[in-house]
Amino acid sequence: MSATGWIRERFAGPAPGPAAGATGTWPRTALALPFIGMTLVVVLDYISNTAVTVEPALTAVPALAAVVSRRTWYPLAIGACTEAGAFLMAFHNDVLGESVHSATVFAILLVAAIGWVSATLRLRQEEALADAQLVASIARRVLLRPVPERVGTVRAAVHYEAAAAHARIGGDLYEVVNTRHGVRAVVGDVRGKGLGAVETAAAVLGAFREAAHQESALDRVAGWLAVSLDRALHENDHPGVEEEFVTLVLIGVRPDGTAEIVNCGHPSPLLLRGAEPVRPLELAETVPPLGVLDPADVRPPVHRVPLLQGDRVLLFTDGVIEARDRSGAFYPLADRLPRHADGRPAEVLRRLHEDVVRHVGRQLGDDAAMLLLQYDPPPAAGAQLPHQNGLLTRR
Repeated sequence: MSATGWIRERFAGPAPGPAAGATGTWPRTALALPFIGMTLVVVLDYISNTAVTVEPALTAVPALAAVVSRRTWYPLAIGACTEAGAFLMAFHNDVLGESVHSATVFAILLVAAIGWVSATLRLRQEEALADAQLVASIARRVLLRPVPERVGTVRAAVHYEAAAAHARIGGDLYEVVNTRHGVRAVVGDVRGKGLGAVETAAAVLGAFREAAHQESALDRVAGWLAVSLDRALHENDHPGVEEEFVTLVLIGVRPDGTAEIVNCGHPSPLLLRGAEPVRPLELAETVPPLGVLDPADVRPPVHRVPLLQGDRVLLFTDGVIEARDRSGAFYPLADRLPRHADGRPAEVLRRLHEDVVRHVGRQLGDDAAMLLLQYDPPPAAGAQLPHQNGLLTRR
């Protein structure tokens, strides 16, 4: 087994691409199409009473074989069968010595050879793409780690979709950690795309995973991220680095059920509480995205909202709310969320994503990430649940 195959088997599961038994994007039954085409040409020539032979039509058969199969030998095998059919037709029509037969034989050989080359190149491209997807999948698992279903006092789920075709990772970021200060989470969006955005996202996530445990105050976590981002931007030299910034929202759920929120130029989270209307957690005061101000000037206010058991907070990136349909209308996330709010957090996000895709009608044009946190403390902590009205307060 190759090194890539061993890594795929251990870490990434089956190779991307067609499933076992498939032939590219065609089902296995498509392998019969060249034989059907060859039979039709032979039968048509046999029942035809005209003096014109249809033997040259056989040249399309090996070309069809190269289209429907991922096996490199298949166009050659079909080419050999087609040559046999051509000689039978020529013998039946008594044109073995005619130029039309010689030209057909040569054309079949040429098309079969081209089909073999085409199938070989396509297979190599598919293998290269599968390896690239494998690397991207592993990088995503390292950078954007899977979120456990339960983290401390909350149930959590995440859904992430990269905009780039065949990509597994982009410029959106998320993380949920359980600390001695409570559960803390971040959702952010790096300006731009490509490798530079991934590098910036990695710097922010690495800083958050450390600061969330070390800093007791959420605003100081944001300051830590600002310092780390500034350092990372000055170390990177990719084009446009001087214009990069990161919008993000930090949320911490303390053991007593109080949610703390810090917003740095990011779309406001949504609070879903029972049958009440969805309420955006819009803060009276926010700060610009990280990377805009000097790190020493990043002093965001911390806002608090008490959570009741079962409350859900949805954090998301602008790739969700800026998804447009063909008429240019944005996706109405706050209006659609209640329709999909039943079930576990993972099911809610899956249905939301499907609804966004239906709204757009095509692949999303921007990275889109959604993180859903449901306050659901263990029974031992349930006796201390707050019963406030849920209004935002500011420290």
